[in-house]
Amino acid sequence: MSSSDNYDWVIIGGGLEGLAIAWGLTSRGEKSVLVLERDQLCGGMTGKSSGVVRAHYGTPSVAKMGWKGTRFFHRAPEILGDDCGFRNCGYMVAVGEENVTNLEATIAMQQDLGVDVDYISGDKARELWPGLRVDDFAKIAYEPLAGRGDAPMLGMAFSVVARQQGAKIRTGAEVTGFTRDGNGTGDQAAVTGVTLADGSSIGAGHVILATGAWAAQLGATVDLDIPVRAQRAQLMLVNPGEPMPHVPVLSDLVSLQYLCGEPNGDILCGNSDHAEPHWADPDSYPNKADDDFIEWTIGKLMQRLPDMPNPALTSTYAGCYDTTPDYNPIMGPSGIDGLFLAVGFSGHGFKIAPAVAEFVADLLLDGDSSDPDIPAADFRFSRFADGDLTRSLHPYIGAGEMR
Repeated sequence: MSSSDNYDWVIIGGGLEGLAIAWGLTSRGEKSVLVLERDQLCGGMTGKSSGVVRAHYGTPSVAKMGWKGTRFFHRAPEILGDDCGFRNCGYMVAVGEENVTNLEATIAMQQDLGVDVDYISGDKARELWPGLRVDDFAKIAYEPLAGRGDAPMLGMAFSVVARQQGAKIRTGAEVTGFTRDGNGTGDQAAVTGVTLADGSSIGAGHVILATGAWAAQLGATVDLDIPVRAQRAQLMLVNPGEPMPHVPVLSDLVSLQYLCGEPNGDILCGNSDHAEPHWADPDSYPNKADDDFIEWTIGKLMQRLPDMPNPALTSTYAGCYDTTPDYNPIMGPSGIDGLFLAVGFSGHGFKIAPAVAEFVADLLLDGDSSDPDIPAADFRFSRFADGDLTRSLHPYIGAGEMR
């Protein structure tokens, strides 16, 4: 094996998080970084992201990561030389009476973290989104600096700068397993590199697993039970029948839906009801919304925007969240020397990716987080075995764990 087949850091997965980590490591001066992607960069679930930028989370560490991400997007042109499709349209979250106390506690927590968020009236919400029905909203919070971006654009921007800073990136390079100390057996044998589908191997000081919804398969090759499952998420695009103004993202926790204005004037409709998850095979799942989902979603949309003059379904699609039991990421040591996990982003990955880059680089290079508001313990792999899950402090009734 030649010296070029050894790297200090080998990242498995050329999606958004893997590329963010490559950027984070090279931004800290690391040059010996290799990203391996089995297909094309950002070709997996990164391309299915809704691209929402927000800090609204009930878990303080994730809220802080979202706030770091929000501020990053405003500076992306100077940091990455690319605006990553970011549009500062704002973000509203609206609740019914049953969730007012939890919203108030969550907003107070976010404000303590420095998040720019406050309450707005129903009249203001209708000013921001004309035609919006607000009579069943008991309280509405608003993040003026939030908005929408483009996950593949962000991933590709990270890849460009990471390469400029010394990283190597290989596509069409499928990792099938790991090399380990000694004869490669035993639970405690350290991971020393990766093996590829073509039979070659690459040595590594550290391997970082960032394969999203596909994490469990590679984990199983070293007897690691990674609790990440693919949860199918259906989305719908609707033409409202008239030109759409520049509207904020709406998280409607009364109807359990989220709505976004697309650049072409369509409305992107997503589901915030995760009471009955649809588990899927990330390599084989229906890429169109089910008929019953379309009917259900159209009903909720018409209730929220009753004045649309001539709404028409433009298209539908589906993706998969890489979810963990507490809907928060795993970022930390695997318990096997040489193998680090950065998986299970559970729908939060896009907006927190800039903070993930910093956090993972801190853990890998310094052994701990540099931000006291983002403790490493919140994302440790062992929390599942410990029964000490990382959850929202004030979860919304009916809204599942994604907020």
